[in-house]
Amino acid sequence: MTAGKREVIIGAATELFLRQGYQATSTEQIAAAAAVSKQTVYSRFGDKESLFREIVLGVAATAEAFAADLTASLADVSEAQDVAPVLRALARRYLAAVMDPQVLALRRLVIGEAARFPEVAAAYHERSPAMVLAALADGFARLAGLGLITVDDPRRAAGDFAFLVLGRSLDHGMFHVPATTPSDAEIGAIADHAVDVFLGCAART
Repeated sequence: MTAGKREVIIGAATELFLRQGYQATSTEQIAAAAAVSKQTVYSRFGDKESLFREIVLGVAATAEAFAADLTASLADVSEAQDVAPVLRALARRYLAAVMDPQVLALRRLVIGEAARFPEVAAAYHERSPAMVLAALADGFARLAGLGLITVDDPRRAAGDFAFLVLGRSLDHGMFHVPATTPSDAEIGAIADHAVDVFLGCAART
């Protein structure tokens, strides 16, 4: 199978899984949507379960790029006056990425199938939200080591920052289908407020 046809199958399966769920999606539907035979799907992916796993973990892998970008952004900070602007920009990217409708739909799908595929749910968590939190913790530890912020526990600080940035919007988005994507202005206001609160608390630690 060519790489292009493989991507077509993944794209078709992803759209069907996100729209109607894992159980309601058949291999026949995936093959039809991808304009290939059912045998072609089986020969490349084995079965529907394997295809589901590959899709979820493949999407989760995109968090690696975000974590790397996050690490690079914080690694460039060396002056106190640069901390807030960098965190504001980072918070905007973080919120926009997580509130993407497809990302929210994937989260709902993974959570909904967690009992059936606990290892897939655990791997998604480890390779997506947990990876980003770990990158944040490393960045905050570096900033604290330079005396640019004051945090006693970088891992806890990372969790606090993530909740301030994502908490209310993510909670709303997970329970409203389709979710309303925040506007650029809303994302900016939420991100700026989160950074102000975070740095205010860090300054008092």
